[in-house]
Amino acid sequence: MQSRQRGLSQEIAAAKSGISIRSGRRIDKGQRSEDSDRHWRTRSDPLEAVWQSELIPLLESAPDLTGLTLFEYLEDNFPGQYQQSVLRTLQRRVKHWRAVHGPDKQVIFRQQAEPGRQGLSDFTHPNTAITIQGKPFEHLLYQYRLAFSGWRYVQLILGGESYAALSEGLQNALSYLGGSPSEHRTDSLSAAFNNQRAQFRSQYEGLCRHYDMVPTRNNPGLAHENGAIEAAHGSLKRRLSQALMLRGSTNFDKVSDYQHFINQVVKRLNRRVSDRLADESADLRPLPLHKFADYTEVVVSVTRTSTIDVRKVLYTVPSRLIGERLRVHLYHDRLAAYLGNDLVATLPRTYAKGKERARCVNYRHVIHALSAKPQAFRYSQLRDDLLPSDRYRALWQRVDTQLQPRDACKWMVGVLRLASDHDCEDALITLLEPMVEQTFPDLKTLQARFLPQTD
Repeated sequence: MQSRQRGLSQEIAAAKSGISIRSGRRIDKGQRSEDSDRHWRTRSDPLEAVWQSELIPLLESAPDLTGLTLFEYLEDNFPGQYQQSVLRTLQRRVKHWRAVHGPDKQVIFRQQAEPGRQGLSDFTHPNTAITIQGKPFEHLLYQYRLAFSGWRYVQLILGGESYAALSEGLQNALSYLGGSPSEHRTDSLSAAFNNQRAQFRSQYEGLCRHYDMVPTRNNPGLAHENGAIEAAHGSLKRRLSQALMLRGSTNFDKVSDYQHFINQVVKRLNRRVSDRLADESADLRPLPLHKFADYTEVVVSVTRTSTIDVRKVLYTVPSRLIGERLRVHLYHDRLAAYLGNDLVATLPRTYAKGKERARCVNYRHVIHALSAKPQAFRYSQLRDDLLPSDRYRALWQRVDTQLQPRDACKWMVGVLRLASDHDCEDALITLLEPMVEQTFPDLKTLQARFLPQTD
């Protein structure tokens, strides 16, 4: 047509376009044939012999069978007849059959978030490995998020998903927020719903009633029903990873430093939703005057070894509590032990791995009793746990090889008592490490060094 518009004859225009003169005349007259769908095959069907007779019955009985599984079936039952090149054809055929004849698929109904209606809780693992003072730090991240505004709160959690972790994280989030939505949604948290002891479930339901929230949960295995929090996990972990790369280190001196770092990242994320949060705040419900119990309570007896046994973990407590029964409040990161209404001990929580038992030993709890019979140190079941760090364990190895057995126990126990009485554990080992290369200082000399100076 371009050639004809330039004044060329039909013969020349047809020749330049690579068509016949007759076709050129039809085009000039506007007589164009309609394109029709091809209904014939350009090559023989490689699956003709087995598709209807063998494969369709298998798909009808088990629609989830994949093309690869069916290809392996053909290899086993028709050896040498079907080459690897048939696999892609079979996969396309199965996909088409499933779309035309297969079962109905699940439909996602996207929800419209309403201000003040729903807050969501969930736990997730961080993408980046974190260390505290160079040691691997195993933890979870608890995240709470408002569905409408996208405001979020994130807290470190030690151990696994538990009622204590959920309760503490949720109540801290609501406290920061200054109000509560009408509904609290989770996935099928074992801490809230599936624990064999009904106490956990009743505690969670009581927690929601306390904050005037209706507890809801998505169906097991359907993470998209909790999409408002699952998607937020991805953005949070990406931002944390980026911030750690910018920081240049994944090591922190203290757990509190790491939590402060997370708070700063979350604060920047929340800046983006400040306008929507202002709109939603008017629809939040006021908080009650007091918090709900965010712990699990157990009752234990203190043994003659000045220990208690909680969830497969052996903890030492002050020896003055031997023979008493204590009420222990289990938080995700600590234990609070009460005798009557008095708080008598706060211990860092330790978690046993699998079926193994674990220990949480503080030498300060028993050092005065041990100093009265220091020879008990050598064969004590808790000997290595009584030594507060690897540096003290290395010191004991040196002492035990260079002093007489009785003198070694007496000297080591004396050093531990000195560290306890004068709260100089780090300073004392720093002083001793270079000194013991030559000789072991007298305990009285060491004690005089750490006694308070008087005018």
